[in-house]
Amino acid sequence: MDKTVLGDLDSLPEDDRLRLSAIIDQLQTRDSLRLYNSLVERCFTDCVDSFWRKALGKEEERCVVHCAQKFLRVSALVGMRLAELNDGAALPLQD
Repeated sequence: MDKTVLGDLDSLPEDDRLRLSAIIDQLQTRDSLRLYNSLVERCFTDCVDSFWRKALGKEEERCVVHCAQKFLRVSALVGMRLAELNDGAALPLQD
């Protein structure tokens, strides 16, 4: 969990901080699972053509690897951009 999220909440009672921390952890876990499920669904839909064999074909496997790499790269870029926007929005609040 990102400690900066709870940094301004030191004035809360310990029980409330623990409860809030647990909620944030649950939300982060949920978001991680959604990201994973979205990745699997997207790459499977785009890359898997048939169910005639147990294993992926070479072309399907290449497609899945490329799809996963692209998805994770874009997700990281979006996360960095959101962090930049969040840092920019926090600056006026510090004055």
